[in-house]
Amino acid sequence: MSHDVDFTLRSIRFDEHYTPSDTTRITTNFANLARGCNRQENLRNTLAMIDNRFNALAHWDNPTGDRYTVELDVISVEMNIDLDGSGTALPLIELLKTTVIDQQANARIDGIVGNNFSSYVRDYDFSVLLPGHNDGRSEFSTPKGFGDLHGQLFQSFVASSAYTCHFRKPPVICLSVSSSKVYHQTGNQHPVLGAEYQQDEYSLTDEYFRKMGLKVRYFMPPNSVAPLAFYFTGDLLGDYTDLELISTISTMDTFQKIYRPEIYNANSAAGKSFQPSLQHQDYSLTRIVYDRAERSRLAIEQGAFAEEHFIKPYQAHLTALFGQPHTQGHAS
Repeated sequence: MSHDVDFTLRSIRFDEHYTPSDTTRITTNFANLARGCNRQENLRNTLAMIDNRFNALAHWDNPTGDRYTVELDVISVEMNIDLDGSGTALPLIELLKTTVIDQQANARIDGIVGNNFSSYVRDYDFSVLLPGHNDGRSEFSTPKGFGDLHGQLFQSFVASSAYTCHFRKPPVICLSVSSSKVYHQTGNQHPVLGAEYQQDEYSLTDEYFRKMGLKVRYFMPPNSVAPLAFYFTGDLLGDYTDLELISTISTMDTFQKIYRPEIYNANSAAGKSFQPSLQHQDYSLTRIVYDRAERSRLAIEQGAFAEEHFIKPYQAHLTALFGQPHTQGHAS
């Protein structure tokens, strides 16, 4: 990658006192929880859910179920583009980094970076470009080059010195499975990740993350009710320890119970064949307030922000860096 682009990382602790930074993408799960009159109660309850889930999975040598706590840090990534010496810094990506606190051994154990994943360019792609491309079309399609720029930006960041100086291992991103696909149990069982699922074809999100250099596997961890999608490079089962994997499961299973209770807080578990549905009615609500309608509206606003402040003004520079233009606006 050209020498005139680099990345800057900033870290903010995600705890009951967390306040999103000015550049945080406010549709992000953790930022949404930290807003409104219930913000501190939301955060405290979320962190307690994560710790309880972690201890339930890490049950060996843990008879009272309180050996571990999980620390979370919000990693904000800015992309610095040096045009004519101006050194413009643009908010790009946010990730969550987990650290496991073993209170019995008085030890801090690195977790996984990735977990929740947010991106302004992803908002633009899915909330501005894709709807505009399909407006008036009878059959859904994706624009030419959809996801290419975002994938190149992400891979450049992971390969950068900014990433490798801070993190020992590649990221693992954990998301909800797609409600448009049917998932089938394979018979493969992992002691921590649980029952593996497969699907007949990849979702649009799977293809988008493939352009980020990430493969996907689907697992339903013990005592979960639906599979999660794990995006990774390398070997998901071999490259990460059980405690590292549990830190991601406990964090993202908790967020999904709050954000998509119809799927992840359902009152019955997924069977051998499973199609997720947000219209499912037999589920329980957590005590945590989350505004999904606001989240959808803000995604459109932030996609427009990315178009105005990143895609359009830096189009020529991005083309020079990556060798191909990114589809702009509502083009076909």
